[in-house]
Amino acid sequence: MKCLIIDAVHSSIAEEFSKYMQVDTHMLPTQEELTKLIPEYDVLIMRVDPAINKEILDAAKNLKVIGVCSVGLNHIDMDTAKAKGIQVFNAPGMNANAVAELTFSKMLDLSRHTIPANYDVKVNKNWDKYKFVGRELRGKTLGILGFGRIGQRVGELGRAFKMKIVAYDPYLPAHVFEEQQATSMSIDDVLKTSDFVTIHMPLTPETKNLFNAKSISEMKDDAVVLNMARGGIVNEKDMYEALKAGTIGGYASDVMENELAAGGLTEGASFDSPLFECDNFIVTPHLGAQSTDASRDIAELIISKVKEALSL
Repeated sequence: MKCLIIDAVHSSIAEEFSKYMQVDTHMLPTQEELTKLIPEYDVLIMRVDPAINKEILDAAKNLKVIGVCSVGLNHIDMDTAKAKGIQVFNAPGMNANAVAELTFSKMLDLSRHTIPANYDVKVNKNWDKYKFVGRELRGKTLGILGFGRIGQRVGELGRAFKMKIVAYDPYLPAHVFEEQQATSMSIDDVLKTSDFVTIHMPLTPETKNLFNAKSISEMKDDAVVLNMARGGIVNEKDMYEALKAGTIGGYASDVMENELAAGGLTEGASFDSPLFECDNFIVTPHLGAQSTDASRDIAELIISKVKEALSL
C-alpha cells in the first residue's frame, strides 16, 4: 500500500504509517497535479487544500481512505467518495481549544488595541499610553454562533472572563445550553444583544453572507465580529463599509472569502483586500488549528481511524 500526504501534518502520521506502507509527501498540489498523482495511492492525508472534486476521485483507482486533519468536509465531494466506497475521516473537536484560544487572543487584541500599540512603540518609537484606551471583556455579552465543541469551549473561556454567554445553534437540545450556562437565542437576538459575536458555523448556502449590510446594521455600533470559521459567512464588502463608517466596532478574522486567490498557498503568492486599510480589522492566515498540541491530537485520531479502516 501507499500513502500520500499533501499538507503539513504532525510527523507521527508519517512515522506510524511508514511501518505498514510507503509514505510520500507532495505539499499542496493543485487539483490538476493531484489528479495525476492520486491513482497509485491507497491513503490520502490532507487538510483543506485542494478541494477534492469528482475528477480527482474518479482518478483515484486505488484510494480507500482519506484522512482529513481538520474539522470541515465541505471541500470534499462526499457523494462521489461514498459512491466509490472511499472512507473519509475528519477530526472534529481536536482543534477546539486551539481555535477557542485564538478567538480570545483576537478579542483581547481588538479590545486593548495591542497590535497598533505594538506598532506605535516598535516602529514609530512612541511611548504614549493615552492613545490606546481600551475596554475589558468583563461584564460584556458574548454571542456565539454555532455552539458545538469549539463554541462551547469559547463559552467556557468567556465565563472565566465574567462575560454573559448567549448562543445560537438550532441542532442542540435545550439541556446543552443549560449545562454550558448559556442563553439560547435566535441569530437576530444574538446580533442585537451582543458586544462580541464569534462565528463557529460551517459555510453553507444558509450561512453564506450571513453578516451583510442589513444584519450588521442591527448590531451595536461598538460590537466586534470574529470569524473563526469560514470565509464567505461575512460579506467582506459590507463589513468594509461598516468599518469605514464606524457602524461596527471591529472585525477579527482567521479566514477570508478568497484566501486561496492568486495561487493561495503557493510560493510567492500575494493576497490583498480593502479590509487591510481598516485599523479595526485584524486577520491571521487560517491558523486556528496551528498549534503543536492540536496537531498532535488530530494526528492521533486520524491514525487510529485509518488503521481501523484498513485493519492494520
